[in-house]
Amino acid sequence: MEMESKYAALRRAAEEAAAVDAHAHNLVADGSAFPFLRCFSEADAADALALAPHTLSFKRSLRDIAALYNCEASLEKVEEFRRAEGLSSISSKCFKAANLSAILIDDGIDFDKMLELEAHKAFAPTVGRILRIEKLAETIINDESFSASSWTLDSFTEIFVTKLKSYPPHIAAYRSGLEIDPNISKTDAEDGLRKELSGQRPLRITNKNLIDYLFTCSLEIAVSYHLPMQIHTGFGDKDLDLRKCNPLHLRAVLEDTRFSKCQIVLLHASYPFSKEASYLASVYSQVYLDFGLAIPKLSVQGMTSSIKELLELAPIKKVMFSTDGYAFPETYYLGARRARDVVYRVLSAACEDGDLSIQEAIEAVEDIFRRNALYLYKLNVANGSVGQITAIADNGIPLSEQDVLFVRVVWIDTSGQHRCRVVPAGRFYEIARKKGIGLTFASMGMTSFTDGPADGTNLTGVGEIRLMPDMSTLLRLPWSRREEMVMAEMHIRPGEAWEYCPRNTLRKVTKVLLDEFNVTMMAGFENEFFLRKKVVSGEKELWVPFDNTPYCSTTAFDGASSVLQEVYTSLKAAEIVVEQLHAEAGKGQFEIALKYVLCTLAADKLIYAREIIKSVARKHGLLATFLPKPDLNDIGSGSHVHLSLWEFDQNVFMGSSEYNYYGMSRIGESFLAGVYLHLPSILAFTAPHPNSYNRIQPNTWSGAYQCWGKENREAPLRTACPPGIPLDLVSNFEIKSFDACANPHLGLAAIVAAGIDGLRRSLTLPEPTESNPAGYASNSKLKRMPKDLMESVEALAADKIMHELIGDKLVTAVIAVRKAEIDHYEKNPAAFADLIHRY
Repeated sequence: MEMESKYAALRRAAEEAAAVDAHAHNLVADGSAFPFLRCFSEADAADALALAPHTLSFKRSLRDIAALYNCEASLEKVEEFRRAEGLSSISSKCFKAANLSAILIDDGIDFDKMLELEAHKAFAPTVGRILRIEKLAETIINDESFSASSWTLDSFTEIFVTKLKSYPPHIAAYRSGLEIDPNISKTDAEDGLRKELSGQRPLRITNKNLIDYLFTCSLEIAVSYHLPMQIHTGFGDKDLDLRKCNPLHLRAVLEDTRFSKCQIVLLHASYPFSKEASYLASVYSQVYLDFGLAIPKLSVQGMTSSIKELLELAPIKKVMFSTDGYAFPETYYLGARRARDVVYRVLSAACEDGDLSIQEAIEAVEDIFRRNALYLYKLNVANGSVGQITAIADNGIPLSEQDVLFVRVVWIDTSGQHRCRVVPAGRFYEIARKKGIGLTFASMGMTSFTDGPADGTNLTGVGEIRLMPDMSTLLRLPWSRREEMVMAEMHIRPGEAWEYCPRNTLRKVTKVLLDEFNVTMMAGFENEFFLRKKVVSGEKELWVPFDNTPYCSTTAFDGASSVLQEVYTSLKAAEIVVEQLHAEAGKGQFEIALKYVLCTLAADKLIYAREIIKSVARKHGLLATFLPKPDLNDIGSGSHVHLSLWEFDQNVFMGSSEYNYYGMSRIGESFLAGVYLHLPSILAFTAPHPNSYNRIQPNTWSGAYQCWGKENREAPLRTACPPGIPLDLVSNFEIKSFDACANPHLGLAAIVAAGIDGLRRSLTLPEPTESNPAGYASNSKLKRMPKDLMESVEALAADKIMHELIGDKLVTAVIAVRKAEIDHYEKNPAAFADLIHRY
């Protein structure tokens, strides 16, 4: 029980992951018998049923299904329930419990009364097809319109390749073993085809020479389209010779330079050759692993052992889940249920052994159940689309609009501007994703008014870094379907982080927080922005407010509803959870609040959210600006962030019976006290532009005085007690003085650094301010927050903690950029008007 409690967050992640089922088979319309036996005909079922009750997996599966159906654990009662409910009802129940967001169906197994692919969309949001190459070849040969005497290898190959190009990712259900000859001669393949054609129709292809030839043709197509190829390994179909199913037999294929860039997925956990599969995934970049069928067919110990062996050497980014469900909806449910349980068992044991931290294990859950398959199979679950291969034009570019042309490699500079390099997809996947993209040192010294490094940053055009894509952040652009976007790390060389890299800086300080205090920080951002529409007056182009309605106006929301609906759908496609959205108090101003996640993820998601909002607005002929104060006569926009501290799955910012200081725990108070103490220097990161201080004014809910308060929206630090939290406690705190000119990674890093100082020194907070702090200004009870950027810069320059934890070189560059902007906008106040296009 102690371990269960310790890893409750990990178990919850495993149970709640919206899994991508990367390999399954069709349902049948008549599901009246044998709902979880591996059988494909009545004769098979009779044989299997005679032995199945004596296997461990049958007894366990029967109990699992009976528990789901809330009936007696007997085959008779289960079948009675199924007949009474009907296929649609039990399918809905099973698929809902399985929590599958996408299913890739290999429909190469023929069942009586099998459902068409489209029918499965009633039970899963996204359904795609996997094509068996042998089945495709058989379909062509068995076509009545072709006579055996008319076939040549060339004519057959032409039809086979044409049809193959018109299908989604495909599978080779390898019947003749894995000792494949990738250099099979056309003479031998022709002879194999002739021997197959001499048999009776309908024929089932078994000739090894012909199958080797088909496999090689298919692999060449998979390489050209950057699509994966699934291969049956280990146990499975009864006509496989297990002695020839060890994936080590694939060496000739894996060593062939033609296929070094192909993505090859080994199915069935390669059981009983799981260790061999793990080895292959560790030494061959093109090898990926799928553990369907082994789960739930083995005993619990067998399943656990198999997954452990897969993860002994294989990178977590290359291991994927599938149910290998077939015929009956229960098989999908059993595969999903047991996979979640076994992955939890293996990863929690890895945490106990020190191989993983709990947060790393939670990330591994998302990778194994979801992200790896989304990336590999080019899935967009929210839009219900699956990457597919189609005919190629003469210029070599795929014709389908689903195909990716460009990949945007995104970074955020010191001045908080979003920038990207765009790489053609072919070059990106072939070279850039592994070797990165060259970028000048000067890129982290640029300001908001010029694309050149500021004096004093020590960054010039001499020297180059590598922008290294973080493939876990890869996103198909919801508003531009032929493009993808990926966040970049900054490396001095591949594998070695650059000391100016904002993402690495945030990771570095959160690691200190975890190593020293065993806590992580969660963050949830509020996005405030203005929508503006273009008006041409004479020769002048003006961007005027979208509307003039008040706070939370129903009219404002109704007017922008079509834009906001598309924004919401796009955010959902990017797996960014929206908690609330409404019209704000400014003219044409709106707010979208995002759900809290681990702070490193929150920064990435905030960047993607801004990209989505601005791009969707542009599609609608509008401009979305996040500038803090685009109109000095209107209110400003912030990017308020809500923060909490977590140890395992427990919110440890919240007070308890042992310690409760205005609703906070001791660790919560000390962390917040550190943030409170360092607020003036933090503002150089979170309110980093001269325009930021036009927003931070008294009586504007932006935090103009250095204080904190419980539910005090005039304080820069507000402790919050949302619905569901006891009134004597608080769950998190909000920083009001954070805006969209900030690089979110650097802003959060500064907050974490300040909190670490508070924890190291066990700092305490002053009494909270329980009314408008502006009322204390006359008697000097409260100190004013920096009134301009120079005051914040001076505070940062003197802050030894920031220099130590953020890094002296990066802090020096930040200060130089800030001073350059102070000087420029003091001399050129009209230049503020152009910033609506930069932020």
